[in-house]
Amino acid sequence: MIALRIGNGYDIHRLVGDRPLILGGVTIAHHLGLDGHSDADVLTHALMDALLGALSLGDIGHYFPPSDAQWRGADSLKLLAQVNQLIIERGWRINNLDNVIVAEQPKLKPHIQAMKENLAKVLAIDPDLIGIKATTNERLGPTGREEGIAAYSVALLVKEG
Repeated sequence: MIALRIGNGYDIHRLVGDRPLILGGVTIAHHLGLDGHSDADVLTHALMDALLGALSLGDIGHYFPPSDAQWRGADSLKLLAQVNQLIIERGWRINNLDNVIVAEQPKLKPHIQAMKENLAKVLAIDPDLIGIKATTNERLGPTGREEGIAAYSVALLVKEG
């Protein structure tokens, strides 16, 4: 018998002038970066929430609360490695991941393969199991007005036994 679990995640962070723009562990040249307690990597945060949701373990705020100083400036890929350990400990494996980044600027297509490779390395999976798409919000809402960047993620976990 095969057991499946699906989880979804969402994150949004405000764009500000004094921070780097990091998505999927890739630092992208841009005059604005994402504001947050950690490195504010919305893609990795949404993905962690999707994985934790599939495990029925809550969200990243439970594991890495912004009120805890130890997570200030944290590398989100290191946090993702801790979430991956929870997957492994519970006997699950990642079947596939699908992600959407919503941003008007900068253009993200040239960075998507590097994002996939970063995430795959941390999760110890084939990059082909990770889908990442970038889209705009057609100038609507906070992402459309370039006030922030958002990401949506879906994770499918499988357990055989």
